[in-house]
Amino acid sequence: MKPRTSSSALLLGAIVLLGTATRASAQADFAIGSLVAKPGTLASGAFDIPARGAEVATTIPFSVIHGTKPGPVLAIIAGVHGAEYTPILALHRLRAAVNPATLTGTIVLVHVANMPSFLGRTIYYSPVDGKNLNRVFPGAPNGTVSERIADVLTREVIARATHVIDAHCGDGNESLRPYSYWTTTGPDAVAAAGKEMALAAGFDHIVVDRERPTDPGATVYLSNTAILRGKPAITIESGFLASTDEASVAAIERAAAGVMRWLGMRPNGPAPVAHPVWIERSEVLRSDVTGMFQPAVERGHTVAAGTLIGRITDFHGTLLREVRAPFAGEVLYVIATPPISKGEPLAFIGQAAH
Repeated sequence: MKPRTSSSALLLGAIVLLGTATRASAQADFAIGSLVAKPGTLASGAFDIPARGAEVATTIPFSVIHGTKPGPVLAIIAGVHGAEYTPILALHRLRAAVNPATLTGTIVLVHVANMPSFLGRTIYYSPVDGKNLNRVFPGAPNGTVSERIADVLTREVIARATHVIDAHCGDGNESLRPYSYWTTTGPDAVAAAGKEMALAAGFDHIVVDRERPTDPGATVYLSNTAILRGKPAITIESGFLASTDEASVAAIERAAAGVMRWLGMRPNGPAPVAHPVWIERSEVLRSDVTGMFQPAVERGHTVAAGTLIGRITDFHGTLLREVRAPFAGEVLYVIATPPISKGEPLAFIGQAAH
């Protein structure tokens, strides 16, 4: 008797087979926004976000690398947070490095998702509406500028993709060690494919996220928006403190190359990470006061439960809080600049599975 195959396994197989799609039919043109890319070409365009009320117009620049053979549509989105520069630079390099003539499938590169924040050099929040773009998905067509950007990314990019990489780094205030997120919400097969994507991306630390929203109409996060629409997706983090260092940029390029290889879009690329560290328990430590933060640890430090993470003072230097690790683990990021507002993160602690 043949072993039974679960429906999840069959769906996962179908998702992965997108990477080795049939070559029998010719590649069609790829339309996105007002752009139509021919097979075997590199094309550039932009989504225009018109002015609304007191908000000025903005734009979302993107490129399409459209291969000569049918296959997956991999969307790689950078600049959701405007002061996270390494993904933006990595996408420029990917645009130049990937040859459409030898590519199977299509790559959509969103170069700067959050132009108001990028040009305004702001962390977390848009200088226009004060909102965090990665907290307003799937967006709203008649909302504020961040909500309208999220809506366009959902309708135009995520809807056309088969797989999504949301590329981040430590924001301008975050000293961060590289890692990725594997989100387990959504259909089992989509989560399983997301796990394979995370391994293919090559980061040795993988945060297991089991607490994303499950309502497709209130997904909050970009990657979660894709997952709840049946598109395997990961979030990657490489870079710190608004830096543009070579190692951090190259790690994002390597992640994209690894996922392309896994999807069958190119025959060559780096192998999946062989010995991942699965972060099964994690917590973002947040401030309950406004003041000034002085860290006592650095990114990548191993800490015991109760270890001093940092101190918060008022603006005269009087101690308000001592912040300590809630459990033993590793510092995945820590805030390394003084300003802290109530509710903002101070550090991210992760504990590996045993």
